[in-house]
Amino acid sequence: MDLDTRRRRTALFLFFLIPGLSMSSWVTRTPDVRDQLGASTAQMGLVLFGLSVGSMIGILCSGTLVGRFGSRPVMGVATVLITFSMAVIGLGAMASSAPLVTTGLLLFGAGMGGGEVAINIDGAEVERITARTILPTLHGFFSLGTVVGAAVGILCTAVDFPVQWHLIAVAAVTTAMFGYAIRAVPNGVGKVSGGAKVAGAEQGASKAKVWRDRQLLLLGGIILAMALAEGAANDWLPLLMVDGHDMDPALGSAVYTGFAAAMTIGRFVGGYFIGRLGRKPVVRASAVSATVGIALVVFSDSAALASAAVLFWGLGASLGFPVALSAAGDSGENPAARVSLVAMLGYVAFLVGPPCLGFLGDHYGLRTAMVVVLAFTTLAVFLAPAVGSRSSATVASQPDGELTRERPSPEHCE
Repeated sequence: MDLDTRRRRTALFLFFLIPGLSMSSWVTRTPDVRDQLGASTAQMGLVLFGLSVGSMIGILCSGTLVGRFGSRPVMGVATVLITFSMAVIGLGAMASSAPLVTTGLLLFGAGMGGGEVAINIDGAEVERITARTILPTLHGFFSLGTVVGAAVGILCTAVDFPVQWHLIAVAAVTTAMFGYAIRAVPNGVGKVSGGAKVAGAEQGASKAKVWRDRQLLLLGGIILAMALAEGAANDWLPLLMVDGHDMDPALGSAVYTGFAAAMTIGRFVGGYFIGRLGRKPVVRASAVSATVGIALVVFSDSAALASAAVLFWGLGASLGFPVALSAAGDSGENPAARVSLVAMLGYVAFLVGPPCLGFLGDHYGLRTAMVVVLAFTTLAVFLAPAVGSRSSATVASQPDGELTRERPSPEHCE
């Protein structure tokens, strides 16, 4: 791997770390924000609705913007929105302004929803250049960011550090990270060649084509299932342990920390196992692990067993999303359109699924609501062959020193 490519990979690590660090920073300070706003639970629900609206705007626009301008400017603008949103949320809390906090969350959602798709497209391009599996590690940096941000947020809460200065400091740190990272990302990745009208026509044709690709839709099913498993835990796991297993709130938070740590470990070590065993067995084992973990949390009445099972849930949910994204980039022509499609499905599940589970939880209880997630991860076990069996790209040295890769025939479900 040459120096420019190594710098580009490091930059992508930071682009994944920034949203994870930012997200967990404001999530851990949500009670303080609520108190400074003097908001009720219902009012906080309206404030948080800004996040959902912004996320959907970002997700729906990202693929089109990447096709028009390339991944670099989309990643850049999206990350600026994320860093700026931290300061807006902090200032909104300081001013006791619910509209300002809502605006900050909308900006954060737009940045995260739009940027993540673009970063995944660029990450898939680096995989093709280097013939190495890096998407799981990239997503591992997002998980690492959530762990670090949560730890700092809990510490700031414990010492009563003002929430506005905490979030403004996060904005400053992530802005410095962004300034370093953006310089290493090249222009033109994911961009459709030609003028605006030609680009629009080509992109429309590409979208129509990928929607008819059976393998790509199966990969989308895997991503949807695993993103739902991750999103459900992020939003509901502490409450699930408290209400469903009668745990102390502090222990419920500790169980969630275990889940986040398991996700991080799984993503950092996943590339090694993919290189040794191939994609299909790793994704299948991940889906089985998530399914077993969720089943034990739902059906076991032992709080200790359910707590241990959360580790299987986290390990299992860690790899399905990034590995299926990698497979989507290899599945045919126009990899940017393919990665954009399946990434969009994943982020829709990640953001929209948990509120739907909350609706079911209100009527039937959270443990019962998680049966829906269990059904999806069970389905992912059978969809696993869609990722193919390739462990890594086949690399051959050419006389001119360039590297080429043999593209295997994609596998379908057996």
